Amino acid sequence: MTANTSTVPRGTAPEQKKSSIVALMVALMAAIFAFQLNASMLSPALTTMARELNTTDAQIGLTQTVFFTACAVFSLFLPRLGDLAGRKKVLLGMLTLTAVGCVLSALAVNVPMLMIGRVVQGVAGPIVPMTLLMLHARVTDDAQYAKLMAILTSVNGGIGGVDALLGGWLAGHFGFRSIFWVMVGVCVLAIVLVACFSENSTAEETPKMDWLGVILLSVAFLAAYLAINEIQKLADANWWLVVVELIVAAVLFVAFWNVEKHKKDPMVATKYLKQRRTWGLLLTTLLTMTGVFAIMNGIIPALGQDTEAGAGIATDVVSFFTLTPYALVGLVFGPVAGVLASKFGYRMVLRGGLLVTAVSMLFGVFVCKVPNMWDLIVFSLLVGVSYAGTANIMLNGLGIVLSPQDNPGYLPGLNAGAFNLGAGLSYAVLYAVQKAFTQSAGATSGYMMSMVGGIILVALAFACSFLIPKPEE
Repeated sequence: MTANTSTVPRGTAPEQKKSSIVALMVALMAAIFAFQLNASMLSPALTTMARELNTTDAQIGLTQTVFFTACAVFSLFLPRLGDLAGRKKVLLGMLTLTAVGCVLSALAVNVPMLMIGRVVQGVAGPIVPMTLLMLHARVTDDAQYAKLMAILTSVNGGIGGVDALLGGWLAGHFGFRSIFWVMVGVCVLAIVLVACFSENSTAEETPKMDWLGVILLSVAFLAAYLAINEIQKLADANWWLVVVELIVAAVLFVAFWNVEKHKKDPMVATKYLKQRRTWGLLLTTLLTMTGVFAIMNGIIPALGQDTEAGAGIATDVVSFFTLTPYALVGLVFGPVAGVLASKFGYRMVLRGGLLVTAVSMLFGVFVCKVPNMWDLIVFSLLVGVSYAGTANIMLNGLGIVLSPQDNPGYLPGLNAGAFNLGAGLSYAVLYAVQKAFTQSAGATSGYMMSMVGGIILVALAFACSFLIPKPEE
């Protein structure tokens, strides 16, 4: 890893810089806040948005899907563009476009205009890996980097639930547009801080961007992502469309592979795609997200609200007992995980987090059988520590430290894509399991077996984590 044109060996004392590490951390944290607010602040305001734009909940939900799809696609190549054009420049461009998207969304008079705004906001998708790359270029001591990386990444699971609570309050008192204007303010603040307190850095080599490879990979990923979104509809899914999209994804990925194989300066060299640093990490990330995401963001909140088979918690407060403890404890424990990683290594801490996540989900099976408010809180805290505060952070960190010096942006980008694919697959797989057992054995069985499905996937992720090579010293 290099900063600008100079080569700074890992583990050596850095040269005197214009800005302090503390100032850099504040700037990078502001950038992550700008992304996180775009991702989570609207969740409690979706009903208000549907009412104020005179549309349906389904249409507003589609604007959220469009945003996260855009995040996934932009994540594939913007970190690599940062390697070549300069990470500070690219990050400032991302924050500026995100602010423009927020303004468009705030001024939206109908759903199509809102969708355009959300697509533009999706450029913020790879802000977290971009900030981690910038930090890695600046902080040359590996132990210190592990600690600081964990602090930045811990925000990625939600700002302790405060972001969603603030979004609900703003929507209730000032309308949904006020949320977007707050996002604009945070983006502007982040732009100022990044411009003042961060430094530009690039990869060791900076050839021209492989835009043909970018297009082929992005469209292939988009086709696969859309297929997963269609599968989530289960009985209402258009299976012919799913087949076509999967075929398109496969054909374009083969084309991408062949293009990269013959390119002098490819977006991703095929030699790296064949290595365990790539497919071992991506497989672990994909399985982890598939096993956890829908449990925490869909099934557990639904169990909390269920008046017959669940805890019967009111809809307007269920997040306090399911999502807020999860996000808050993840935010608090993240730095602790960073300290552990600096002492025992990323892989060891990742495996510990996955193991505790699986054990926590075993407890979750009991919670599904006899649900009550306090058990839901305990479960949320356990998974918050083990996944949000540990495994998620280690997976992000490994994407940085496993990257080769000549192409440090490709793996964080692909890993971000694996996170997004896993989130979509999670709903498709675990909801299918829940529905199948609910129809055959009742709602309680559906909740329990979806949790069992999550345990199996996390156990597979734990096994795959042994395929991840040790980061180079």
